[in-house]
Amino acid sequence: MAYWLLKTEPGDYAFEDLAAAEKDVWDGVRNPVALRNLRRMQPGDLAFIYHTADERSVVGIAEVVTTPYNDDSGFPAVDVAARRRLPHPVSLRAIKADGRFIDWELVRLPRLSVVPVPAAFWDAVLEMAGASQL
Repeated sequence: MAYWLLKTEPGDYAFEDLAAAEKDVWDGVRNPVALRNLRRMQPGDLAFIYHTADERSVVGIAEVVTTPYNDDSGFPAVDVAARRRLPHPVSLRAIKADGRFIDWELVRLPRLSVVPVPAAFWDAVLEMAGASQL
């Protein structure tokens, strides 16, 4: 199992929208590096849902439920299912202030919309959020 972070603009599509839908298509990715990451996703992988804009926080967890496929526009997409909201959002500011994350793409490449999450970083974010493993 791999871990990921998926960024979304909460005004367009928030974690609450995914939770209400239960399962939905994750598409709209166009950056070549983010697309390469999306193509590596597999069913059972877990992903943090990260709200951009003013929030800039990890807010929830989703599970990848399909292998990557091409959407109607010919770009890769996956289906994801909401698993749970984190007890406490973890802000980008808190992540940047924690030296453990200095080499994470979320910090180094802030515009990347699909980011791999090393297992140690996954555990650290869950700890910061006051959450346990699924």
